[in-house]
Amino acid sequence: MADDAPVTLLILGAGGDLTHRLLLPGLGSLLTAEPKRKVQIVGADREPMTPAQWKKLIEKAFADVPVPARPTRSVLSKARYEQTDLLDPEQLGRLIGSCTGPLVIYFALPPAVSMKVCQLLEDIELPQPTRLALEKPFGTDEQTARDFNEQLHKLVPEEQIFRVDHFLGISTVLNLIGLRFANRILQPIWNAEHIERVEILYDEDLALEGRAGYYDGAGALRDMLQSHLLQVLAIFAMESIAELSSQELQDQKAQVLRSTRLWGNSPKRASKRARYTAGSIGRRKVPSYVDEEGVDPKRNTETLAQVQVEVRNNRWAGVPFTLRSGKALGTARKQIVCYFRPVGHVPTGFENTSPPDKLIIDLKPGAVSFVLTMNAEGSPLDLEQKTLRAELAAGRMLPYGEVLSYILDGNPLLSVRGDSAESCWHIVEPVLNAWAAGKVPMEEYAAGSEGPEGWLPEDSVVG
Repeated sequence: MADDAPVTLLILGAGGDLTHRLLLPGLGSLLTAEPKRKVQIVGADREPMTPAQWKKLIEKAFADVPVPARPTRSVLSKARYEQTDLLDPEQLGRLIGSCTGPLVIYFALPPAVSMKVCQLLEDIELPQPTRLALEKPFGTDEQTARDFNEQLHKLVPEEQIFRVDHFLGISTVLNLIGLRFANRILQPIWNAEHIERVEILYDEDLALEGRAGYYDGAGALRDMLQSHLLQVLAIFAMESIAELSSQELQDQKAQVLRSTRLWGNSPKRASKRARYTAGSIGRRKVPSYVDEEGVDPKRNTETLAQVQVEVRNNRWAGVPFTLRSGKALGTARKQIVCYFRPVGHVPTGFENTSPPDKLIIDLKPGAVSFVLTMNAEGSPLDLEQKTLRAELAAGRMLPYGEVLSYILDGNPLLSVRGDSAESCWHIVEPVLNAWAAGKVPMEEYAAGSEGPEGWLPEDSVVG
């Protein structure tokens, strides 16, 4: 679709945190980069909101980007809000009937509510074309993900379903494709023969930050590893693509996820979980997770999760991939670390005690670093490591803006396909079952620390 074609963006759950914190700023960044786009924003929720309040919400989100005056005026002139009980068939029917196509229905709702709304939409005539955009999690396990997919396919074809994972809109993640397939140095060594292990890390120095309503029911594994980090893994490990098209990218990602299994087929040995206790992050004092407002200690929710997997295909067999993410850690590490195998022979006479060479891809902020072994300063017979680092330019828009641009264009390049959503649950479900059965102990770490001892190898610490 041309970027000047009008599109109606209907946000279900428009009064929620997701809308004003991520969706509207993301859309604002898109309109800043592509000001010719014509988008009508229709908000809907059960809570009352006046037209002036809705427009003020949009205006504030746009001002934080900031969005130029002209596209801001254009959006505000057409924006409207409809107080709607989304689970009332008549009210939902009137809301959909008031919208014209092309229509994007964005479900900024909990998954269970999204499923109920989709069931009601079966009996409502949708404008043509209608696209459905849904937030993670896509179900709560493999079976519910499969059921959800079947429900969605009753409404529209798969190519009109956009399962949103904003990590796919992070420019550094997209740069992985160019780094892998347009790079003469890396392309031939991107395999198990040369790569010993890979770590995909998303450690945050933020604690719960008032998100107990969502996070305490999800935890680190469901929130980060099952979705975001497995999507990064799929792009890192996929086979070569013939062209940068949604079909090619989705097919290759799906192949990786179908091949991914827990290391050693053992959820007990391949996974770890922990929860933060009271501590300090910088000057901030952080209470124990179980004492955070809104947390139910009986849920036994983890705030740090680590899972080791293997991609069982010819390219990656025998290479452990470690996925890790947690909150309230002393150092924020959002990166992919690729460890190369040692060289076959170091000439006799060299003093070489260096750890393996590494490729480090920083996701936020974007950068690529090579940690390479070479002659040491001051002695030609000693070897040491030096870091060659390239800073990457910031993305042209926020990750949600990048994802929204493809949704508004009807291009599923940055979407999660239905089969991949099911595969992600298939990978982690044995871990969830083992944790629920108490087979993996809940460890502890002080807020502001680097996590429990012995989780990652010592040489994993990257400055």
